[in-house]
Amino acid sequence: MSQIREPSHDPFKLFVVSTDKLRNVFLVVMKSALLISVITSIALFLYSSFYNQPSWFRSADCTRNSVHPGQNNSETHEPTNISHIVFGIGGSVNSWKDRSHYSELWWRPNVTRGYIWLDEKPASWPKTSPPFRVSEDWSRFRYSSSPNSVRIARIVLETFRLGLPNVRWFVMGDDDTVFFTDNLVSVLAKYDHHLMYYVGANSESVEQDVMHSYEMAFGGGGFAISYPLAAELAKVLDGCVYRYYTFYGSDQKIAACMNEIGVSLTRERGFHQFDIRGDAYGILAAHPVAPLVSLHHIDFIEPLFPNQTRHDSLKNLVRAHRVDPAGTMQQSICYDHNRNWSISVSWGYTARIYPSLLTAKDLTTPVSTFRTWRTWASGPFTFNTRPMKNDPSEKPIIYFLDRVGKVTKGETITEYKRFGARTGNVDNLSALPVTRMAVFAMKMDSTYWNKAPRRRCCEIIDQRSISKGTLQIRIRNCKPGETVTM
Repeated sequence: MSQIREPSHDPFKLFVVSTDKLRNVFLVVMKSALLISVITSIALFLYSSFYNQPSWFRSADCTRNSVHPGQNNSETHEPTNISHIVFGIGGSVNSWKDRSHYSELWWRPNVTRGYIWLDEKPASWPKTSPPFRVSEDWSRFRYSSSPNSVRIARIVLETFRLGLPNVRWFVMGDDDTVFFTDNLVSVLAKYDHHLMYYVGANSESVEQDVMHSYEMAFGGGGFAISYPLAAELAKVLDGCVYRYYTFYGSDQKIAACMNEIGVSLTRERGFHQFDIRGDAYGILAAHPVAPLVSLHHIDFIEPLFPNQTRHDSLKNLVRAHRVDPAGTMQQSICYDHNRNWSISVSWGYTARIYPSLLTAKDLTTPVSTFRTWRTWASGPFTFNTRPMKNDPSEKPIIYFLDRVGKVTKGETITEYKRFGARTGNVDNLSALPVTRMAVFAMKMDSTYWNKAPRRRCCEIIDQRSISKGTLQIRIRNCKPGETVTM
């Protein structure tokens, strides 16, 4: 009887075969995953090389703070101009009556942006004045000296919260601050407004800096805060006002906040707090090589020009500034070796003839025509000064701006009229025939301050003659290798 054999089913062999297939599949999957990983890594590396930090690498804080209310998301790359600046000016209903003319000198309707922040709503408001806003209630805050210090400190916060579009800088000042806005724009244009900047200057009087802070921008001279810094400041300002209620001024409270944020003061020498008494002539006649940005405390110093009111003096200076903003107050010095004269011109303000040869260091050092703010002392100041000497050879004949105009495209002429000639000094007799000085100069480019600025040189146009009592001077860029050596 025959037997039929059943097919063999060896489970061990089936397991071996299945295991081999699984291993092959696993190897294929691993190789594929490795290949995809390599390709992805290369793609990410190339992407990050050609683009700035991608959004998926940003932290939650960076994403949250990258856009703020009022910031223009479609911002162009145009240079900073006056439309990118918003002013917050601290004032009051009572003070505005006597100080409105200061702001009206520099404010340009429909061009300048910002507000005068008042303590209460005025009964009426001049059409010639900048627009105003009334500060929020600040009565909940403690203070040790003046409630206005709290209110004015919060102006930057309230201005920020307005959410105005296309703002790069917030500029704070007082209602007796005079800004030279073209130069302010030139200064701020040097800095990247996407970063956190706190720009301003100290007091001129050391006693004021010691009492308050060397790391503080004094508010009367004005200071500027970039948009990103204002956004950070807005988050913590009220807390700072609470914590630093014993601090005297609003600017001191702001500076304390900046310390907490970790941003130091960027000093610009053209902001003038003018914590001085007496006559500012010595400072302005030897202005530093920096654009004139602001003046303050005009009511506490002598008029800038003789035989004029304070207001008329400022109008005279602003008139020159409109012709050549960057050149205003810039000092140039030169010598007439034939007559033994030293000549100094502070463009748009004053000129001097010394009947002897003085060093460039002496001529560029301010003469002490002023005193300290608090004690009326002769110093110290945050810059060097030289005393007014009785030596006739170091007493100049002084000329003040009388006329400003344009000769040709890009060239200006300013005329300076003699004032207070000391006819009794024998040393000055040779200069007495000079009753006027005519100064020719090319307008300074506003971008000059973005480079490495250098004091410009000057020369006498015709050293042999003084035509009809007028000495002609030309201001120009210094030649390569040229120095001002007596």
